[in-house]
Amino acid sequence: MFTQDLAVLAIAMLATGAVGGVLAGLLGVGGGIVVVPVLEWVLELNGVSPDIRMHIAVATSLAVIIPTSLSSARAHNKRGAVDMRLAKQWTPFILIGAVFGTIVASRVGGAVLTAFFGGMSLLVAIKMALPLDNRKLVSEVPRSFATNAIPMTIGAISSMMGIGGGSLTVPALTLMNEPIHKAVGTSALFGLMIGIPGTLGFIFAGWGNESLPPGCLGFVNLVGMSFIAPTTVLAAPLGAKFAHNLSRRKLSLLFGLFLSLVAIRMIAQSING
Repeated sequence: MFTQDLAVLAIAMLATGAVGGVLAGLLGVGGGIVVVPVLEWVLELNGVSPDIRMHIAVATSLAVIIPTSLSSARAHNKRGAVDMRLAKQWTPFILIGAVFGTIVASRVGGAVLTAFFGGMSLLVAIKMALPLDNRKLVSEVPRSFATNAIPMTIGAISSMMGIGGGSLTVPALTLMNEPIHKAVGTSALFGLMIGIPGTLGFIFAGWGNESLPPGCLGFVNLVGMSFIAPTTVLAAPLGAKFAHNLSRRKLSLLFGLFLSLVAIRMIAQSING
């Protein structure tokens, strides 16, 4: 039975990575915001307890973020698309926020974590659906100490959602007049800073939990990580290919619609569960 369950879970994880990769490539966002709800649904189908489903989904997504963010950040850095000055200023506060968010997420119930993911996803969906692509709040990214609350907040929210922060960092930086390519490249580096402490924290928090499905190291599902990470990378170019046939506004609307449906499902699930 153990071997059969593991095989079914592995196949489901492959499908999760493929869906997450295509949607991530199509919509131009990090795979985490796609992988988490899909993985949570897969775990539900496999009979995993609702008390820990979201914890596993978030933790596994954060683990997947580490290799993908590293690869992405290196590629962007070769093209000079990483703002190293901003990275040096924000990285310590991203880390602090990520640690704090991981501690909170690992201690709250599954319904609370699901509701939080749903609520934040709905806010991101509304932002993506609105025509705000060319709006700027300030002429440049503030460099004052007081503004370090921004990366701390991004780190905390991202680690609680199991995302690399791109859905939050890129809009925040572009609103502060950071060029889009540098916003995306720098965000990829921040994803690494969110993924590492988040993964370690969830491993520690879930250690010894008897309700965990096969192949888990703490809350991180190693089967999921092993299958989702490479599949996401392989599938993303297919989504990117589709994306070239759509305008940026249509892509934003599509992502907003998709994320709205995900958010509503997860909020309703947290209320009913």
